[in-house]
Amino acid sequence: MPFSPARPPSSASCPSKGSSMTATRLKERIGKAVFAAAAVICVIAVVAIFAFLIYKSIPAFGKLGVFRFMFGDNWSPDRLDTYDSPLSGTYGILTMIVGTLTATVGALLVGGVLGYFTAIFLAFYCPPAPRRVLSAVINLLAGIPSVVYGFFGIVFLLPLLARIAPNNGSGLLATSLILGIMILPTVVSLSRTSLEAVPRSYYEGSVAMGATHSETVFRIMSPAARSGITASLILGIGRALGETMAVVMVAGNAPAYPSGLFSSFRVLTANIVMEMGYAGEVQEGALVATGVILLLFVLAVNLLFGAISSRAVRRISSRQPRGKRPARESRLRGSAARLARRIRDWFGALGSRIRICRIGQGVAVFAGVAVAAVLVLIIGFILVKGLPYLVRNPSLIWGRFEFGGEKVTILPAIITTLYAVGLSLLIAVPVGIMTAVFLNEYARRDNPLIRLIRSAIDILSGVPSIVYGLFGMITFVKLFGGSSSILAGSLTVSMMLLPTIVRSTEESLKSVPDSMREGSLALGAGKLRTIFKIVLPSALPGILSAVILSMGRVISESAPFLYTMGSVISAVPHGVSDSGASLAVALYQLSGEGWYMNEAYATAVVLILLVLTLNLLAELAASRLSRKLKGASK
Repeated sequence: MPFSPARPPSSASCPSKGSSMTATRLKERIGKAVFAAAAVICVIAVVAIFAFLIYKSIPAFGKLGVFRFMFGDNWSPDRLDTYDSPLSGTYGILTMIVGTLTATVGALLVGGVLGYFTAIFLAFYCPPAPRRVLSAVINLLAGIPSVVYGFFGIVFLLPLLARIAPNNGSGLLATSLILGIMILPTVVSLSRTSLEAVPRSYYEGSVAMGATHSETVFRIMSPAARSGITASLILGIGRALGETMAVVMVAGNAPAYPSGLFSSFRVLTANIVMEMGYAGEVQEGALVATGVILLLFVLAVNLLFGAISSRAVRRISSRQPRGKRPARESRLRGSAARLARRIRDWFGALGSRIRICRIGQGVAVFAGVAVAAVLVLIIGFILVKGLPYLVRNPSLIWGRFEFGGEKVTILPAIITTLYAVGLSLLIAVPVGIMTAVFLNEYARRDNPLIRLIRSAIDILSGVPSIVYGLFGMITFVKLFGGSSSILAGSLTVSMMLLPTIVRSTEESLKSVPDSMREGSLALGAGKLRTIFKIVLPSALPGILSAVILSMGRVISESAPFLYTMGSVISAVPHGVSDSGASLAVALYQLSGEGWYMNEAYATAVVLILLVLTLNLLAELAASRLSRKLKGASK
């Protein structure tokens, strides 16, 4: 067939081609604008939280005085106090500030030390098969709801400590143990990641110079990973500062200084939860002001985390070989340099004499075994106590709720929880995914707006759950008529989910090779089409995992729901405007009075099985889809 040259485009086809290109550009701009608008929502959320809380607390600060409020050590509020009349109550939170800091230090001594040595064990001493099992155990520990930890403290830890305590076992020791277990997964995961990120050449060089395996681990690898280890400890501090329900259940909650291991004390978060339900005008303002102080504490911890991490990273990245060190050491002149070397050599010789590295190896192995034992103990104890009752009384789950009836059923709590899960994901998932797409696919690092958005996401991730609950109570609850509702609770918790969804989705988007984007663009697809047809489907494993973990987060939360969605187990809700207690709140209420302990055990079993199943599904979905994606790319 003879070659015939292509015909030049007719004048009639040119306008259509031009209009098609114009429509494509318009779609691209609209898509970018929508993604940017979703990202700005994170900034708006942070501004709204600060603005509303500060606005609500200003009258209280003005009436009480900032100095007297923060440094007064007597908390005896009067719910009849108003801003227009003289005060009859006293409002000082110093005892609770001291209690919060003391409990955090105790948690760090338990969870920080145990978590560090567990990370050492997983990274350098644990065989591959047990390592996978123990890693899964730690992930399961992270998924257990805080109210279940508190319930375990009530039914197991407090009776155990009561044998040696002058009271029922509540106090600083019980709080430190529970909080320490709760921060373990954070410390272990980040520390292990940092240890495994140290270049293998560090280990090989140390061993080649004659050091043993343990000496290399504790004197080379661990110091090289100190930035991540420090970051994990600071994040653990932030988790301990913001914890609410577990502390309420084991601390004793007397507004006094913690004077001993078994003395009753109260933390800032517990003060808000315990008194907000019946607070008067000035008392409510003082509790909101307490939330502001707590928020500032947590933000200070997050800023410290960022500063220490960046400084440590710069210090490690700027390390010089031994041959280039004299220029720096020359600043220490004469006797000062010799004294520093003698002290260093003396401590090194002392460590060699007492075999400190061998001791560290033993502690690391013990820590790994202890963490596994803790999970088996918590889950096993609750299952043994609650599963038989649940099997004998299935009406606890399926039974019909009757007002004034003697039988307890958690069916309304289950349905309320499902409502909250569906509605919060419907709000948070699209916003979180679009924010991640904007940050990864459109943003430039030197853009001030991008830095602002990332800072807002970091702040949202550090806000304590009870502060979210305060914000939801003074905004969403009042917006929807002044009463608790599923809609108000879902809007509140959806803000909590944004950082998790954004970060997980962004990491998944980063894992998509640039060559796939370049190939799509080279074939004529636009950026928006490339995102929806290539990038997002390839990142689906991480996105799906984030969604499933977010479902578990909603099921686990209790503090944000207490005063936004409801705290009473009532009838089955018929819509999002009804109120009701979630499963976690129902467990807190059932265990609070001690009258329905069998029902509380069974509710804890349901809660644990739901959350752990979701966590396992998240891991299975992510691994299966990852294998599928790898197979498709070959």
